[in-house]
Amino acid sequence: MNQISFLLLLLVIYLIAAIPTGLVLARVLGGEDVREKGSGNIGATNVYRVAGKAAGVLTLLGDISKGLLPLLAVQLWLEPTATQLGIAGATAIVGHCYPVYLCFKGGKGVATALGIFLVLSAKAVAGAVLVFILTVALTRYISLGSILAALSAPLFVLLLAEPDPILVATCFIAVLVVWRHRANIQRLLSGEESRFKA
Repeated sequence: MNQISFLLLLLVIYLIAAIPTGLVLARVLGGEDVREKGSGNIGATNVYRVAGKAAGVLTLLGDISKGLLPLLAVQLWLEPTATQLGIAGATAIVGHCYPVYLCFKGGKGVATALGIFLVLSAKAVAGAVLVFILTVALTRYISLGSILAALSAPLFVLLLAEPDPILVATCFIAVLVVWRHRANIQRLLSGEESRFKA
């Protein structure tokens, strides 16, 4: 894959990942603009609260797919190096968090990161998902589960001895996810964060 082709591929990945799944689904299924209600976030948790369970679940699946499918296609058809795959993953998370379609104001990246991690290191995902499930089960805080799962992913990648470019990409994605949760972190510290109710 030559340099120009790779740059064009990254642009396509960015534009796919930038599609605001939650905003579109909430408007179609509930007629709501999720940016104006709840937490104002376009991710699955806020869509679930504002537009209902169906919209929330579909948003979750859509956001996962934005990270999973483009990277899976690259991996299966283009035989990328570990470095190229890592860069593609980093591009996808940036697209979701900073979408051109919404003036670069996007989601927090958790579901899209999950889709990306499934391609970068599927085994590491199992550990991170377990961290998420245990945290949410014990605390009922989706945000805390998301943060701890994101932080644990690079540790599992390291333990699994994945290639260095995959570790670097995973660290970048984890840091970005935590950064996007900075308001949640402040609310957790002040005891003002909302707990999840099924």
